[in-house]
Amino acid sequence: MTWKGTLCILLSLNVFLNLSSFCDGHPHSAQTINSGSAVRVLSNDTAKRAGVAAEVAGYADVAKQIIDLAVFGAAQNRSYRRLADFTDTIGNRVSGSNNLEMAIKYMYNAMVQDGLDVHLEPVKIPHWVRGKESAEMTAPRAKTLAILGLGSSVGTPPEGIEAEVLVVQSFEELKRRASEAAGRIVVFNQPYVSYGETVAYRAYGASEAAKVGAVATLIRSVTPFSINSPHTGWQDYQDGVKRIPTACITVEDAELMWRMAQRGQKIVVKFTMGAKTLPDADSFNTVAEIKGWQHPEQVVLLSGHLDSWDVGQGAMDDGGGAMISWEALSLIKDLGLRPRRTLRTVLWTAEEQGGVGAQQYFNLHKVNMSNFDLVMESDLGTFTPIGLQFTGSDAAQKVMEEVVKLLAPINTTKLEAHGEGTDISPWMQAGVPGASLHVADSRYFWFHHSEGDTMSVQDPRDMDLCSALWAVVAYVVADLQEMLPR
Repeated sequence: MTWKGTLCILLSLNVFLNLSSFCDGHPHSAQTINSGSAVRVLSNDTAKRAGVAAEVAGYADVAKQIIDLAVFGAAQNRSYRRLADFTDTIGNRVSGSNNLEMAIKYMYNAMVQDGLDVHLEPVKIPHWVRGKESAEMTAPRAKTLAILGLGSSVGTPPEGIEAEVLVVQSFEELKRRASEAAGRIVVFNQPYVSYGETVAYRAYGASEAAKVGAVATLIRSVTPFSINSPHTGWQDYQDGVKRIPTACITVEDAELMWRMAQRGQKIVVKFTMGAKTLPDADSFNTVAEIKGWQHPEQVVLLSGHLDSWDVGQGAMDDGGGAMISWEALSLIKDLGLRPRRTLRTVLWTAEEQGGVGAQQYFNLHKVNMSNFDLVMESDLGTFTPIGLQFTGSDAAQKVMEEVVKLLAPINTTKLEAHGEGTDISPWMQAGVPGASLHVADSRYFWFHHSEGDTMSVQDPRDMDLCSALWAVVAYVVADLQEMLPR
């Protein structure tokens, strides 16, 4: 509807209500719309929106400079090279490991050398150790099984566990067949629907199986595609339920055992896991900043997590997100730009264990919540960017719709609902606007939490485009006259 059409409706409604007030002998002062005030409110809103649009549009040249530097200029391929150097040097970086502490020192030194204001903020993080693990099917035939123990799992006895297998495809089937589960290893062969839905089997499979007397669980890896590759991840034991060993197996082996079970064959598996949980370890969130020139206390936060699982290189999850969050500051610094508000990159620790480092950061900084303008997280890969996902008020969304228009040179002007990310979720739940990077992520869960998460899945140009988007959005929001409306 046009502005004039809206005005006509308001004026007509005003006339109708005024006439009605005389029909029953007394005025309805509380119901009467004052046409003059309605016009003024509408005019003010329209003028304000137009003003914001004009202000944001004024950043078109700066946005193009950032994009040109990242995609075509001296910074071309830089985020990819940084990621390759980092992951090739450090490798994977599981919570509590020496590798993670080496990674934090590496990034601290690298960002200091880049000329940024860098500091470390102490946190306590889980320290789970995988240990040696192996599995084999001994009946109806001999076959080695590829496994990856799940985070926080207990280990098996030193001699391992050997038991008959019960194969089910859902929690519902497990409940129906509960009388068959006692003393058995439950194999979950759940079909992959989506990560958000199917991951429940990895997270809760062990406790659900333990409730019906199972001695261990083997979970079909949560992935839509497999080349005999197990995928690990965190799992959660329920309070008051016996803790039994749990690991992921490949899609192929889960389906194999399902077919055997359908034929009525007896399946026996033996497996050994040396997993154990050590006392919480000391670690850090890594923080780099460009201080704002006018409101240094106000913050636009960019982030990715520095830890990974203990397989592959952690290049995709979430080395790429960490690197573009550093690269965004580098691009802005290289162009000699300094926004009104502080740009703060935080490289979280222990995200894979449930956002442990980020929760401690939130607890420490929530006292200054009113000064957090926007929180941003990249943790679904740095493939070809499609757009920006955003959570915030309607008024903030209107501003962000104008901001993403500046990304027309790289064709990523789409603003989608629902910013997401484990590490920024406490802020968004508290009402702080949040944004996440949406990329062409159809292959993300092919490699997720597996040995396949290496530099081979990364593309330099995609990372350049992601860096450009990240830098443009962060800089413009940090430099606007007003903070995003809550």
